[in-house]
Amino acid sequence: MFNSGLLELKFLQVAATTSNGNNEDFVKDSMSGTARYIYESAPNYDIAGYILLAIIFILSAIVYHLGFARSNLKFWQNIVIYVFLFLGCIILTFLSFFLPMVEVLVITALFLSIYKIRLRKDRKTEQSDAL
Repeated sequence: MFNSGLLELKFLQVAATTSNGNNEDFVKDSMSGTARYIYESAPNYDIAGYILLAIIFILSAIVYHLGFARSNLKFWQNIVIYVFLFLGCIILTFLSFFLPMVEVLVITALFLSIYKIRLRKDRKTEQSDAL
């Protein structure tokens, strides 16, 4: 009876050491493409997290500016908006480990920029037709 308990204990130790070695590989394999690239190319994981947060904040600010910003807001109102945008980007950073948040923000920025360009062209043609 004592030997079987020792055998179980050794089996659990071997299983635990085997799973810890592959745990990091499992996490990296299940990460989204951009997050995996940032975490593999950054010097350490802390810097990679800050880089990912900065990229998500910059892309979110671009998407906000292209699609939702109003030009008649006061300066302090813009500060409040960007503070809350930053807080939301912290949540998006946690989601971006396993979901393609950076890729979605890039695609959204591209679509909104194309929309803005076409909107300007349509307004210019309407103004030239009216004259």
